[in-house]
Amino acid sequence: MKTNGSSPYRTITALVRDKPGVLNRVSSMFRRRGFNIASLAVGHSEEPNQSRMTFVVEGDERTVEQVNKHLHKLIDVMKVTEVTSENVVARELALIKIRATGDTRTEIIQIVEVFNGKIAGVAPDHLVIEVTGDPDKIESLLGLLKRFGVMEVMRTGTIVMERWIGHLHDSKAAAKNNRKNWGEAASV
Repeated sequence: MKTNGSSPYRTITALVRDKPGVLNRVSSMFRRRGFNIASLAVGHSEEPNQSRMTFVVEGDERTVEQVNKHLHKLIDVMKVTEVTSENVVARELALIKIRATGDTRTEIIQIVEVFNGKIAGVAPDHLVIEVTGDPDKIESLLGLLKRFGVMEVMRTGTIVMERWIGHLHDSKAAAKNNRKNWGEAASV
């Protein structure tokens, strides 16, 4: 699932207060307005008592604009950001239960290794595979495993983080400050 460019999917993050009922209020807003959530991931942020929600929504620029406006109206939503940069790291975790016999186990394991996945569980008639990567990588792995018999799939939903996008001058200044701060911390 491509989340940038001309794709029908857009990624939005929201920093919210970590309180009971916030997820329900946010998802109810999506339901009432008829917005389709393709993916939703929620977890604690770098700040205490705040969580970050990452939504992948289906729609055009107008849809994203409406989602942003409605999210800003919710009292527990502190900041909303549309991730528009191509310069992002996008990841998802998937657990895949796949039928496996003595004849197919070796081939399945080889495919999983190519995708830097691992075998997380073994049973007489199936394997549980763990794989992390961008959503396209997970879709590709699922496509290759389909012929063995996919029994169950659990996916976390996409999370994204922008890489450093400052100018070269800014990154050199930041690196210099980091070296200076590191030196001060080391001398304590």
